[in-house]
Order: sequence, then C-alpha cells, then structure tokens
Amino acid sequence: MNCNLCPRRCGINREEKIGFCGEKNLIKIANFSLHNWEEPCISYEKGSGAIFFSGCSLKCVYCQNYEISSQGVGQTITVQDLANIFKELDKKADNINLVNPTHFSNLIIEALKIYKPKNPVIYNTHGYEIEEEIEKLSPYIDIFLTDLKYYSSELSLKYSGVKDYFEVATKALKKMIVLKPTIIDNGKLLQGVIVRHLLLPNFIEDSKKILEYLAKNHSEVTLSLMAQYTPYGRAKDFPEINRKITAHEYNELVDYAIKLGLDGYMQELSSADECYIPKFSNKVI
Repeated sequence: MNCNLCPRRCGINREEKIGFCGEKNLIKIANFSLHNWEEPCISYEKGSGAIFFSGCSLKCVYCQNYEISSQGVGQTITVQDLANIFKELDKKADNINLVNPTHFSNLIIEALKIYKPKNPVIYNTHGYEIEEEIEKLSPYIDIFLTDLKYYSSELSLKYSGVKDYFEVATKALKKMIVLKPTIIDNGKLLQGVIVRHLLLPNFIEDSKKILEYLAKNHSEVTLSLMAQYTPYGRAKDFPEINRKITAHEYNELVDYAIKLGLDGYMQELSSADECYIPKFSNKVI
C-alpha cells in the first residue's frame, strides 16, 4: 500500500516501511479510556470513550501528546482488537472518540465495519485532511472534531512542517460541514462539526484571522477556543512559544470571538496543566 491517506502523500509502502507518520500499516494505540475533559456536549454525562492512536501525519513541535505522536509509544493491535475496544467503550461512554486517527483511517473503517457503535463516533483530528478521505469516512463517522491551527503559512511551516495547512484544512472543513449537519439531543451532540482553535503564545493576530475566517464563512459552526497550550515536545527549541499563554492574551481573543458573533466553548486557563494529559503506555491491552 503506497500511502496517500494524508495531504503529505508520502507514497511509502507502509506494509514494508514506516511512513512520514512514523507508523506501518498496523494499528498502534497508546491509551483507551473514558475521557471527561472534552467539550460538554461530547463528555456529556458518562464521558467520551477516547482511543489515542500512535504516530501522526502532522507532528507539531509543541504537541502535548509528543510521546505518542513522535516518540513511538504505543502497542500494535489488530483490526479485530480495535473493534473489540469499540464494543467495550460503547457500553460505558457517551461516544467513541478517535484521537489522531488520520494515518489509520483505512483500518479504522475496517474495524467499524466489524462493530458499529450505538453511540456517536468522533473523528478527532488536527485538521490536515484530504477531502476525498473525509468523504470515504462519512458513512462511519458522526462527528468531526477538527482543529484549525494556523492562518499563516509561515507559522504552519515552522511548527508543523507544512506550508499549505490553512488551504488544505479549510477545504476539509467545508466538506465536513456539508456532510454532517448538527444534531443535538438534550445537550448531547449526536452529529455535527466542532472547530477547535488553540491559542499559541505571541501569535494572537494569527488567531484573530482564524476567527475572522470562521465568522465570514462558517458562522454557524461551533467554536471551541482552547487555552490549554503547555510547552511540550520540542517547544523549548522555539523561545517564542516556550511558555504558557497569559490571561490577557486569552481574554483578548475571547472578546474578539464574541465581537465577531461566534458561538461555542471557551476553556479555563487552568486547563493548561499536564495533569490533563493522559498516561500513555506500550502495554494497552
């Protein structure tokens, strides 16, 4: 399989070698558990059944899950194992939350063919996606929980190694919104799209441009404005992002989102704490 699942289109035969994502064509996960720190409509009452996939097709230098996105932590499992995990979590959680699934999307579809959860299935992505792959996933996914990280191509190149992030991510976002109109039942999201944006230190103007884009083009979408940035991974190599954001920075961005008429969720600054990062392991099942 010459892999073209993500916009990098590295074309590597992942049956034999690892792709840019750092993984072969074998599912690897580093944690699966109930997760209670997502947006309220996702965590809901029982929590979100989160499955954290190892490797990553984007590899942001500041990734809070750096151990699994770039350092290979995790356990290889079969498609049947993944289907069994879906079934186990489906009994306990309000949804199945596929965290960082892009580079395993083909295998995830196979697992969902074996067991389709009764609860909504969430595709929790960094946003750097191919429209055609989103289309393929649509019959199996109920909710797209997607990042929109950067407006500036300079920032996306410097911190995530891709110059075309905004162009690619916004095309994917448009496709998600068309495919999954919002359905909410008593505060629980059953179908729809949530756009997450993480404020980075020193780059509030770039964040404002993201909000302006959303207000102009997708004002109906639910925004999740995130304050949880914590210097992690290789952030120490980039002095300008090697700190948490300030209350002044975040409050200014929240005020701007309100001014633009955007609706959604705003995090507490206390969320910028490593205690909210799950524990990852090479032994998961």
